[in-house]
Amino acid sequence: MSKEYLGKTVTVKMDRPMGTKHPKHGFVYPVNYGYIPNTVSGDGEELDAYVLGVFEPLDTFEGKVIAIIHRTNDNDDKLVVAPEGKNYSDEQIRALTEFQEQWFKSEIWR
Repeated sequence: MSKEYLGKTVTVKMDRPMGTKHPKHGFVYPVNYGYIPNTVSGDGEELDAYVLGVFEPLDTFEGKVIAIIHRTNDNDDKLVVAPEGKNYSDEQIRALTEFQEQWFKSEIWR
């Protein structure tokens, strides 16, 4: 269950660094997006994560899980990771992840 990651420090491996294009849908990632190695999410893949608060492309990032985007119409929660001491409101998280989350219904868990 992804809720166990709330408040924890995790290492995110980027497979879609900021500024790269989605291979199928063609949109550009405005934030770093990756996964937590050696985890399994509801979709059978590794648990995905948005990295907020860092404004350059990254290979890996260690930060704190400040929220979880729980998709109610898809079995694929997303962690929201930020540098230690940085926080974002639900509205800010929605705005920063809308480029991809706009196609899904979701709740933000804290």
